[in-house]
Amino acid sequence: MMKKHILLIEDNNEIRENTAEILELANYAVTAASNGKEGIEKALGKKPDLIICDIMMPVLDGYGVLHLIHKNPELNNIPFIFLTAKSERNDFRKGMEMGADDYISKPFTDIELLNAIDSRMKKSALALQHFTSDENGIKDIMEAFKGNDALEHLTENRPENTYRKKQIIYNRGNHPQKLFYVKSGKVKTYISNDDGKGLTIGLYSEGDFLGYIALLEGGTYKETAEAIDDCVVAEIPVEDLEKILNYNPIATKKIIQILAKNIRDKERQLLDIAYNSLRKRVANALVVLLNKYRKKDEALFSIHLSREDLANIAGTATESLIRTLSDFKNEKLIEINGSKITILSEQKLNAMIN
Repeated sequence: MMKKHILLIEDNNEIRENTAEILELANYAVTAASNGKEGIEKALGKKPDLIICDIMMPVLDGYGVLHLIHKNPELNNIPFIFLTAKSERNDFRKGMEMGADDYISKPFTDIELLNAIDSRMKKSALALQHFTSDENGIKDIMEAFKGNDALEHLTENRPENTYRKKQIIYNRGNHPQKLFYVKSGKVKTYISNDDGKGLTIGLYSEGDFLGYIALLEGGTYKETAEAIDDCVVAEIPVEDLEKILNYNPIATKKIIQILAKNIRDKERQLLDIAYNSLRKRVANALVVLLNKYRKKDEALFSIHLSREDLANIAGTATESLIRTLSDFKNEKLIEINGSKITILSEQKLNAMIN
């Protein structure tokens, strides 16, 4: 395995040599530079996996190095750690606002240095990782970029509310103050037209976050969230979500990519409603529910859901949905028992929509 390459930019000879020795003992390949200008030249000559850079240097200081690094498309994704004796908070803030990934104050221990490097190397690898374009993707990003216990710390000991079936969790147009986390039960988000006809645009279950788009946008909710059945939802202050994202440009970029994919998925959903046949829309709604709520190792998937809720997911009138479900029942695709729908042939439903 090739050694990871670190570029060390430090004008103090003793600190530069000692730090390089520590890194080499830790099995890193090290390139050293005595000032910012030399550091940029060496970065362009051989792209490093990580840059450690002093702030106060002659010729070109650390802020200048970081600025030039970010302007170069070949270098701007390299993890960047400031190494400096200055500990004033405004210098820390300036470096982070410019896009530095971390900040180590002199004097530092070997462990502090190596832990910071290891953390940034892992986050750099995560930048190449694929995350699903849904609420689980947001959850995975927060866990990946803050450690394995991030979600436990984020969601434990939070105020919880119990919502009954059809009870509103938040309304369209409200200003968000909290991130919501489903601890049990099922939740949907929907939009309505002036006539009150609804379209379900999101489905949530245990372990999902919701309401995060409005928080990230800094606007109001564009949809209403409602309990599909009895559920328990924890409330997380917006400040705690900000702690996950602050000073973490890679994580923020990943979340933006997921939000963009969500927008494309919503557009595709609307196009499907506009152009797909009624049978195809109802089949798709059933498959969406199956993929979202089926339990592991569940042989036949069943769900209790009102015809109105299912019609809102399919984007059709309730009467039309009922007729289509009756057809599906006669074709042995599903079984109906009151509000309970059991899918008998997932394969045929998938074939219908593909």
